[in-house]
Amino acid sequence: MMPLVTLLQDTADIEKKMQEAPDSGYEIGVMIGTYLPFVVLVLIAYLFYYYSKKRRDTGK
Repeated sequence: MMPLVTLLQDTADIEKKMQEAPDSGYEIGVMIGTYLPFVVLVLIAYLFYYYSKKRRDTGK
């Protein structure tokens, strides 16, 4: 329950930053800074999954 509340607060904070953005470059930076860490974590998780599956299939 707590992560959902945190996520909703972050969304409101992002919307506030977008409304107060001086130009579109700032908006792009906020979006990249918000979603890039999530994308990186998903990629790392996928790599762990891929290498574990590959290791399991080879029998090591």
